[in-house]
Amino acid sequence: MKDLVWFSEIDKNDIAMVGGKGANLGELYKIGVPVPNGFIITSQVYFRTVNQSGVIDKIRGILFNIDVENPALLADKARECQKEISAIKLDKKLESEIIAFYKKLTRGKKSQVAVRSSATAEDLPEASFAGQQKTFLNVSGARELINAVLGAWASLFEARAIFYRQQKNFDHFKVGIALPVELMVQSEVSGVMFTVDPVTKSKKKIVIEAVFGLGELIVGGQVTPDHYEVSKKDFKILAKNIVSQEKQLTASKKGNKLLAVSKAYRKAQKLADEKIIELARLGSLIEKHYFWPQDIEWAYKDGKIYIVQTRPVTAMDQVVKTVEPSPRQQLLVQGAPASPVIASGPVIIVGAVSELSNVQQGMVLVTEMTNPDFVPAMKKAVAVVTDRGGRTSHAAIVSRELGIASVVGTGNATKKLKNGEYVTVDGAKGLVFKGALPPAKKNQKPLPKNTEARHRQTATKLYVNLAEPELAAQVASRNVDGVGLLRAEFILAQIGTHPKKFIAAGKSAAFVDKLAGELTVFAKSFGARPVIYRASDLKSNEYRNLAGGASFEPQEANPMLGYRGAFRFIKDPDTFKLELEALKKVRLKHKNLHLMIPFVRSPQELKAVKELVGESGLLADRHFKFWMMAEIPTNVISLDEFIKIGIDGISIGSNDLTMLILGTDRDNEEVASQFNELDPSVLWALERLVKTCNRDGITSSICGQAPSVYPELTEKLVSWGISSISVNPDAIESTRQTIYEAEHKLVTKTKY
Repeated sequence: MKDLVWFSEIDKNDIAMVGGKGANLGELYKIGVPVPNGFIITSQVYFRTVNQSGVIDKIRGILFNIDVENPALLADKARECQKEISAIKLDKKLESEIIAFYKKLTRGKKSQVAVRSSATAEDLPEASFAGQQKTFLNVSGARELINAVLGAWASLFEARAIFYRQQKNFDHFKVGIALPVELMVQSEVSGVMFTVDPVTKSKKKIVIEAVFGLGELIVGGQVTPDHYEVSKKDFKILAKNIVSQEKQLTASKKGNKLLAVSKAYRKAQKLADEKIIELARLGSLIEKHYFWPQDIEWAYKDGKIYIVQTRPVTAMDQVVKTVEPSPRQQLLVQGAPASPVIASGPVIIVGAVSELSNVQQGMVLVTEMTNPDFVPAMKKAVAVVTDRGGRTSHAAIVSRELGIASVVGTGNATKKLKNGEYVTVDGAKGLVFKGALPPAKKNQKPLPKNTEARHRQTATKLYVNLAEPELAAQVASRNVDGVGLLRAEFILAQIGTHPKKFIAAGKSAAFVDKLAGELTVFAKSFGARPVIYRASDLKSNEYRNLAGGASFEPQEANPMLGYRGAFRFIKDPDTFKLELEALKKVRLKHKNLHLMIPFVRSPQELKAVKELVGESGLLADRHFKFWMMAEIPTNVISLDEFIKIGIDGISIGSNDLTMLILGTDRDNEEVASQFNELDPSVLWALERLVKTCNRDGITSSICGQAPSVYPELTEKLVSWGISSISVNPDAIESTRQTIYEAEHKLVTKTKY
């Protein structure tokens, strides 16, 4: 590993060396996205320096047995840690190398750069809490650069960062930090772009927020930005909300300055329509490259757009909760919807960080704006309401990750609301009402005491759909019976390179090790509970986006109905055999990992795939389960023939099955209204699948979105005798409750 690397030398696979932020900058630079050039001081430099200087041992002593829930103590200890790092004297050889890279980047001029912090445990798909470490802007000259390096390293032990790592169970001393040093863009306009709606999670539009000047004002929430929405299908602008901006952050010789915006421009649209569309197209390109919705920071200067950072969007499984406030409830304040949850509690107004200790469990935190120091208090709150900020501000992002309600940019919440008064915060609509949530409707039965959904057990198993290894331990701690769908696609995207490229390079073992490592995380987290791994089901267009993919994948007009699933495994078994090897490797220690085959078009295909699995030796283990996805009409019609081949169970992919039964592309907004998982023909198919499995003594499950959305469908599935229901993590408790009530109805009917 080198001490310093140029953006052109690294990519998304180098997180251990350059952190999440650094890896993404290198990846974007390599694929031709307009990224300001730069270099990275790698994490090994940090580790080596703090160890050789003895600082790390001093910090161990400072943080020994620290109570992170004590804000005053945490702040004191954090300052001690930072003081130790800031006093380090860099090795002269290292210092000279950093300065040499800086001079080459700036072509010998004393040009300004940005020194960003890229921790090796940040920007992962399960969390991206904004601003955990510091960024230093407008750094000019060798001495300023070295001071910024030490300052950025020290920020790894900011109070908020220590708290964050403790909450996420990251070891303080195994998390490193790399420092991207990037040419500074003195932006005329800057902002944030989400390639999904960050509130509703709609994948059909791109959301852009913009301010005059440097973009720190958006994330910090100091100003309320312009808000633009663009159709992802045809890149037409769907909505614009232009907000007056009185102050902007600009660079000066003595650091950043908050200056007044000229009166003539305060109410002007920040970004011209054609640039909004150009930016949205860039966002779509980046999302397609990563196979995952992105949270992107951008800057605009002299007619050109620059991308300065991208990270995965978090909290993608969150759904809007729809509890209607009572007509008698008075509307107190209104702002932008920021986190689609509805919650009630007493107001606590916080005017400064020093007042955060006043926030108690269950309160509604009301403040002008939040910053990363607010996170410990936000974890106690049921809702956050701010005067300023937009849907991409710190308050909004963190509220969505924490799953609490949030309304931002109200303008006057700190003046209108009063300490101690009960309010209802509707984070889906951007409204704050007087009083608590209305009582449950008459037909809604309260839960019996001490039998809450998170503790209940049901005869019908409740499984969970997962993709990200980082979420495994957290979800495994909840009331679930196993993983009903472990998707391979996200793991493959994280590996980043086409499996055939590994094979061609003679590095098959490396691919097997990478895949086995990720699968082990899930299997180990769930102990004896089953984990059903669905073999890779990337379509050819998705495989092409992996490194080297263009050399191995066909160009298809309709990849959805093309070269995928079981047919791919048969025609090109080499890649499938690598997956089987990874499964075998994991099952040496974890017998709870099983296999499910996707998109099986005929019994003959299933037979051929089963023979490949048999050759791997997996079927010799009588505890190993071999499942099939049921997602094509032929799986319903010919289920008897599929069962004869020999399967232990099926899992119904209700999304694809509904689409193929109704002939409706659910992602096409022109016909999406006709996509209906409660259509009688779909219900007939589901009932046939479940009852046929019961008759033949194999298990049946469902892993599509339908049970999460339609409680009435869950009731039907339970009444037909389905073995298990697998849902996204956000729907665990509500689905367990629905299953419980459905089983209760069945028992009652049986008795009488």
